[in-house]
Amino acid sequence: MDITLDKQDDQLHAILTVNLTEADYATAVESKLKEYSKKAQIKGFRPGKVPVTLVRKMYGKGILVDEINEMLGKSVDGYIKENNLRILGEPLPVASDIDFDNQKDYAFQFELGLLPEFELPSDQAITVDRHKVTLDENTKNETYEQLERQFGETTEPEAAEAGDYLVGRLRKEGEEGEGRLLMLPTNKMKSEADKFLGAKPEDVITFDLKTAFDGDAKAIANFTGMSREEAEAIEGNYTLTVEKVQRTAAAEFNQELFDKVFGKDIVTSKEDFDAKVTETVMENYDRESDNLMNRQIIDKMLENVSIELPKEFFKKWLVRANEGKLTPEQIEEHYDDYAKELKWSMIRNKVVEANELKVENEEIVDRTMQKILGQFNMEMTPELEESVRGFADNFLRQENGKNYVQEYEAILAEKVLENLRGKVVVNDNEITAEDFRNQNAG
Repeated sequence: MDITLDKQDDQLHAILTVNLTEADYATAVESKLKEYSKKAQIKGFRPGKVPVTLVRKMYGKGILVDEINEMLGKSVDGYIKENNLRILGEPLPVASDIDFDNQKDYAFQFELGLLPEFELPSDQAITVDRHKVTLDENTKNETYEQLERQFGETTEPEAAEAGDYLVGRLRKEGEEGEGRLLMLPTNKMKSEADKFLGAKPEDVITFDLKTAFDGDAKAIANFTGMSREEAEAIEGNYTLTVEKVQRTAAAEFNQELFDKVFGKDIVTSKEDFDAKVTETVMENYDRESDNLMNRQIIDKMLENVSIELPKEFFKKWLVRANEGKLTPEQIEEHYDDYAKELKWSMIRNKVVEANELKVENEEIVDRTMQKILGQFNMEMTPELEESVRGFADNFLRQENGKNYVQEYEAILAEKVLENLRGKVVVNDNEITAEDFRNQNAG
């Protein structure tokens, strides 16, 4: 057997050629033929007495192909490992005309996409911003309004009063179609709310949507489901076909509400409840702020790390790997996104290798246990630990271990970003929660 590697001009694309002579595969094929002859069930012959010549005639070509394919797989993988080749995806067989009936010697070729070496930026070379969110009164008030509505008693009166919500179909006046289903918050309207006083199911009310919300595209997008761009572009009258009126009596701030929001006896006073609400809201904003910073780190790393990819091979491999799911045209259209994903994967792997980052099994189990507790709004107790661990183990074994791999990858990704956060300059920028929401609205 002879294996050669021919790198193309860009040094990122190569042709691996495997030359086989009859001496390379003959012994293995003969051994397999003898094995078949002992197991073959052929009419007219006793088990184990089928002549090898007959087995060769009936199954010889198939056995030859199987043995050569197995030999090719092992030899190609072995060559790649022995020569420390960093390849993209898998080798792609080059189509050729092979005559297994008459040829004795064969040459098989495989395309390889070679991944280049690259350097990570030096420590402190990259600067990112992190929003340090402060809780403003408007955000506090909105949070309590949401709690009052979410846990308050909702009724459906016959006619609307000030502050009620109207469920119905909204469409632009004169346009065909049933419109989009939504819940109109009359308490958020800056004008024209009086048009909805006394509204009943099946009423059709015409109003200027943009004027009603004082041109606030964010608010309009939130309750209509429009994109921010659509909400900014609205003009003229709209009609709402009322389906029902909803009125919510604000929930009382008592122990029953405290338990519904945070779990049994987690807080037992209005003061503790206020503190817990503030803590929870701030945790959410901190998490969002960290997520934005992490995206910045990824973007900055991609901008500051020079990685040349085997572009044409990558496209070809994407087609092969996603056969039936992606067309060459779709891959061409979204190639930049695929390239960014691959580059980030390479950067992430380099960070893992350079810093010897690892994920222990206990970390995966602990993370899963915390997720389960979070779903049921519970805190860990010694009595719960054994059963929650059992649920976690069962979840991680499901789908042939797919859930385990996903949790492993998620923890490893967090460790990579945590490692990078320690190597970049982070500028804290103070911002109110309201400004933060407006700045990062879709």
